[in-house]
Amino acid sequence: MNMNITQTEHSKAYIAFQVFKYSIYLLLCINVYVFFQQDYLASSETFVNGVELKDLVLAFTASIDTFSWVVLLLVFELETYILEDEDIRGITKWSMNIFKSLCYAFIVYSAYGYISKLLVLLDYSPFVVENVCSLINSDYTYIAFLDDYLPITDDVCLLLNEQKLYQITNTQIITTLPVLEEAHRMAWVDIVNASNWLLIVAVLEIDVYLQLKGRFTGLPYKLSKIVKPILYGILFICAVIWGIDGEFIDFWDAFLWLLAFFFIEMNIFEWHSETENINVEV
Repeated sequence: MNMNITQTEHSKAYIAFQVFKYSIYLLLCINVYVFFQQDYLASSETFVNGVELKDLVLAFTASIDTFSWVVLLLVFELETYILEDEDIRGITKWSMNIFKSLCYAFIVYSAYGYISKLLVLLDYSPFVVENVCSLINSDYTYIAFLDDYLPITDDVCLLLNEQKLYQITNTQIITTLPVLEEAHRMAWVDIVNASNWLLIVAVLEIDVYLQLKGRFTGLPYKLSKIVKPILYGILFICAVIWGIDGEFIDFWDAFLWLLAFFFIEMNIFEWHSETENINVEV
């Protein structure tokens, strides 16, 4: 009787955990739409003449990046949890590799987008106007924060008058130097975050490859356990910076991704443990 109760409790806990895990995955899917809206509004200000194909990634960096990561996350979930080792062969293996290759191409391109965005912000010059209020109802906007562009209103006019202004080259975006420097700092955080994620998935790919080959033991396993906490720690610092600076959507998104890849790490740990137990029994 006690054994049946224990099994029932274990089953309920397992179901609850799976519901929680896939709820996090669902929230990340929703974030794709949220970032698309954000990118769309920002691109309408930075690309006043419309977004050309060559500028698509620069204009929609966050949404393309997030969508690619969601697909990659689901592939990792298939690879490390849902599918058995013997299932990851032939057309299944090739299909997953194709999907991952496409995702990595977009992710690397998105990382380039973050770098390009910083370069755009670094290209600025002094902006001279007798009265900022004369820009009300014009096409000029004010950058309040990275990717946050506001129309010139009476309140903005009072804020900007008597201040030294700067204009982003080839745009109608103006701002003050302190705000511009803060945007530069946050753009660097985006670059560090994106680059760090690339390192994490590189380590994960090595982990999965070695696990499938039965060689994820000894030194490779120990190195993975040392390197990944450092990389995840950097991501946590980026999330904290976003939280402190009031960018809740970025903080929330970073928090969800840390949770999601914690689940992937759990999958790999359980996968490795099962393999080790089988080898011991043999």
